[in-house]
Amino acid sequence: MKKIRSGKVREIYEVSDSQLVIVTTDRISAFDVILSKPVEGKGKVLNAVSTFWFDYTRDIVPNHVLSTDLRDMPEFFHKEEFEGRTMLVKRLSILPFECIVRGYVFGNMWEAYTKGQPFCGQMIEGDYQLAEKLGAPIFTPSTKADEGHDVYISYQDMAGQLGASLADKIRDISMKLYNTCYEYAYRKGIIIADTKFEFGLDSQGALVLADEIFTPDSSRFWNLADYRVGVSPKSYDKQFVRDWLQDNKLDGEMRFGGVPDEVLRKTSEIYAECLRRLRDA
Repeated sequence: MKKIRSGKVREIYEVSDSQLVIVTTDRISAFDVILSKPVEGKGKVLNAVSTFWFDYTRDIVPNHVLSTDLRDMPEFFHKEEFEGRTMLVKRLSILPFECIVRGYVFGNMWEAYTKGQPFCGQMIEGDYQLAEKLGAPIFTPSTKADEGHDVYISYQDMAGQLGASLADKIRDISMKLYNTCYEYAYRKGIIIADTKFEFGLDSQGALVLADEIFTPDSSRFWNLADYRVGVSPKSYDKQFVRDWLQDNKLDGEMRFGGVPDEVLRKTSEIYAECLRRLRDA
């Protein structure tokens, strides 16, 4: 099989002019560096979470998923190593933007807010504490860079590149996806503080949701039971690894090759717990 891309987490194979296969590995990156050791089962969790949400939101927007059954894919993928982590998808023309929706004042938005600076071209009005829920979610797009860091832009910049009609549609769908899935996750005891989407156009020019959706890698998930305004919440994601790297520097340098197995095992448990809670009846 022809592999056309190897990302930080995903391997992408070309099946035909209209189809791709995406394999989600157990690799984990932190601060834009892939760690030397994987997180066992992480890829299967990410694949399962995305599959769950793609199915849950299919009435809001079409998505790129064709099948998660290996029998629908070329024989190359009929192996145990691909089970549970592989997806056959439509081949799309991916739009070069991360479509981010934020429901809480945190991260880069919090930094801009505390400095009295606009974020993605808009001022955050109101009196907020760290990790406090916004009066209403906001759309904060960024560029999608193949190399280096994405760059936050204003909605007006995005509309200037895509055209107002398509940009409006993407923004409105992103907001509906966030609000719908936020309510579901909240009932399961999980707060979706923010998330990002990627969209593409199919061969007929129709807008299609792509990549992953509402996973611990693409979203900030907090435990509702532990959440407190003014306190940095614990996340259902790789923050556990990031914290270890920050707290265990050697001569000021992060030890990307020195993360203990116990930290990786705990991270695996955090990912699995997220999936279990979302799928609990």
